[in-house]
Amino acid sequence: MAENYSVSDHFVNKDPSVRALYDQLVALVRTFGPVEEDPKKTSIHLNRKSALAGVETRKNNFLLTIKSDYPIKSPRVEKVEKISSKRFYHKVRISSPNDFDEELKTWLKEAYALSE
Repeated sequence: MAENYSVSDHFVNKDPSVRALYDQLVALVRTFGPVEEDPKKTSIHLNRKSALAGVETRKNNFLLTIKSDYPIKSPRVEKVEKISSKRFYHKVRISSPNDFDEELKTWLKEAYALSE
């Protein structure tokens, strides 16, 4: 039987600022349209028709994985993973409300468009 995980499970023993940052992320992505929060064992997927982003919570921040159809070149991207010829995952650390800038918003909007 599959275990059920809740969004809240991911914030146990984390700094309260991490939940506030996550809520800010979800609010931002929802400015593009409907998004489903899909908690898994190790991360929370944000889905349109497919996953457009993933969140891995840490003690004082979270790693945001953003889907793209090209490799994003930015010092903010800690890791790029090519998952198919036209799909890439990019890990960006979110540790402050200032991380939600126009650059990040653009990447998320592109990910949202890809996930239809």
